[in-house]
Amino acid sequence: MFRALVSLAFGLVLTGCAAINAPLNQPLAKGVNGPLVDPVNVSETDGEIWVGLAFSGGGMRASAFAAGMLEALRDTTQGAGDDDGILSDVRLVSGVSGGSVTAAWFGLKGAGGLAGYRDRFLVRDAEKYMAKSIYNPITIASGLSGGANGRSTYGRFLDETLFHGATFGDLSRQSRVTTWINASDIANQTTFLFSPETFDALCSDLSSYPLSDAIAASSAFPLVFSPITLESHAGTCGYNEPDWLTAARYNPEATGAMKSHAAALETYAAGDPVRYVKLLDGAITDNFGTTGLAVERARAQLPFAPLSAQEAVKLRRMLFLVANAGVQTDYSWTRNLRGPGGVQLAMAIASSAMASASRTGYDAMRLQLDKWQADLVEYRCALPASEVRRLRGSTRGWDCRDLKFFVGEVSFQGLPEPMKQKLDTIPTRLQLPVDQVDLALEAGRMATRQNPELNGFLRSTNRYGRARQLADAAGNIPGARRITPIKN
Repeated sequence: MFRALVSLAFGLVLTGCAAINAPLNQPLAKGVNGPLVDPVNVSETDGEIWVGLAFSGGGMRASAFAAGMLEALRDTTQGAGDDDGILSDVRLVSGVSGGSVTAAWFGLKGAGGLAGYRDRFLVRDAEKYMAKSIYNPITIASGLSGGANGRSTYGRFLDETLFHGATFGDLSRQSRVTTWINASDIANQTTFLFSPETFDALCSDLSSYPLSDAIAASSAFPLVFSPITLESHAGTCGYNEPDWLTAARYNPEATGAMKSHAAALETYAAGDPVRYVKLLDGAITDNFGTTGLAVERARAQLPFAPLSAQEAVKLRRMLFLVANAGVQTDYSWTRNLRGPGGVQLAMAIASSAMASASRTGYDAMRLQLDKWQADLVEYRCALPASEVRRLRGSTRGWDCRDLKFFVGEVSFQGLPEPMKQKLDTIPTRLQLPVDQVDLALEAGRMATRQNPELNGFLRSTNRYGRARQLADAAGNIPGARRITPIKN
């Protein structure tokens, strides 16, 4: 009886210690959410180039590595009158955990936001407000009860240093880049994408939702942080499920990612049993943030979607790069009979799940892009000349098969071994010594400049003259994932 009372008392203490994040998402008054990018913000270009970037998780190490990647892309492709280089052609950026900070900042501020990003954020102590001592019993109790830190710690720091109350509405008004922030829905066991479609199902207003809170959700590592919570306002906005969701329900050939995404949206729209959506670190389900693109293509009902027909006809080259800031696997406990145990065991389990989910998501994304290229070629080659002229403006120089996708991963692999060994010792923390931040930044620059897919892409286009010369001089083999066009 005494032991039962002690257990009950301990349970009550744990419950009382939990950090609770009250929902911030507001009801959607009517209709549907607007797009992540206002069409009037999209720059007038010839439409021949489409660039997508995805930034992995990994704490401040990942934030810095992604920033180094952006700097290298800009610096190696700058030309006369174009200070932003290839960054002007970025149409999608996706981020997870530490990578979500850089993704959201770039989405909000563009290439101009890179100036001062190191001093403003990367070398600052983002753990400033956090409870993090493993020797503090209250911290331990809070972690075991659901999370030692709420949004008032890391989320507060993000808002003070970078975002200053900026919302997804601000992002839509200011940005030229579709920006995806990825978290994990731990009840539905799937990636949660902060997108208009997701918030439509919740009958919730995305435009008023703070960017810092979405990033806090994307970075909420279990036990260290309590889940960021959203409330379902189901039944208050006249929600109509999209056609692709209805089709997925009955389509035996729908992908697993598509089905799980559709099932999650159904639970949000129903409001029962999911009254509150609990979100944790996006790396739990997809550390690369590529699941969204795989789902986007899998559910597409037109061969060119999510591009428009006009974009599909104008497009000649696509580049999609994933920044992977993952470090070397820890083999320290494999040399002994005992272990792992305790925290080490929990970390090993979490790391295994995240790594597996990331590889699966990345492979699925590559397969979808392969198929998308084939679908686009078939669609383009079936168009009559009159339709090509209408969509493209002219048939001059038109080659329906002149389409190449370049898909690659930028990581620590291939960097000088002494540098790589130092990178592998950088912990996944939200505060790092200045020398480790600068090392991760330089690693992002170096790994990007030597990436074969990027150099293959640069050699295939005349848009970035100086960069093409550098790529030719490097002598790297083009890394395009080429598909034999389907003949008419």
